[in-house]
Amino acid sequence: MRQAYVRLYAELNDFLPPGRKTRTTTCRFDVCGSVKDMIESIGVPHTEVDLILVNGEPAEFEYLVQDGDRISVYPRFHSLDISTLAHLRPQPLREARFVTDTHLGRLAAYLRMLGFDTLYRNDSRDEDLAQLSASEGRILLTRDRGLLKRTIVTRGYCLRSTDPPRQLAEVLQRFDLVPAIAPFRRCMHCNAVLHPAEKEAISDRLLPDTKRHYDEFFMCPQCARIYWKGSHYRRMQRLIESVTSS
Repeated sequence: MRQAYVRLYAELNDFLPPGRKTRTTTCRFDVCGSVKDMIESIGVPHTEVDLILVNGEPAEFEYLVQDGDRISVYPRFHSLDISTLAHLRPQPLREARFVTDTHLGRLAAYLRMLGFDTLYRNDSRDEDLAQLSASEGRILLTRDRGLLKRTIVTRGYCLRSTDPPRQLAEVLQRFDLVPAIAPFRRCMHCNAVLHPAEKEAISDRLLPDTKRHYDEFFMCPQCARIYWKGSHYRRMQRLIESVTSS
């Protein structure tokens, strides 16, 4: 039986069980398959990989693994210049737009709070999420590795944390989004861009205390929700400060 030797680097080891982290994995096979399939058989979605070296030379996902190959797999480089090598990730989007799976409703709301175009439905099917990511150039966020292994998905991220604020910090760091934050301009419920609303025009929908203490309001043109800088606004500001300072 043929075999190849795969070594994962940096955060790609998150996908390995404790006893296999930072170690070379021996993969045995009868028929030569793609290096993409071999990497994903270990548990790493291809969307997490930015560079593959086979016997010291850059390789594409389609490379057919040969007997005895030594394969090194790297995530995105943050400090080293590898501009002369073959990146496997697509070019960064001019504007980061997201689609989240059905388990990430709170994260979707947080991303919208920060101004990022984020699609979410609690009844979306995996195939619809993958198609939406591909057709609209959206980054697919999920904890489902299988979803990210779909070939049609070229932009995605597998969240490590189960805690929504930590997930938000992960996404901001992973995609270098802190400079692009434009908070409180989208509806947290339906993703539409908010419009200023005249206080007199919505007065009948406001509680007496709200009318007495606030003068600036915004309305969602899609779901008609009203927003103002009340106590919830201050709580969200503290959340933003916590995730951008980490």
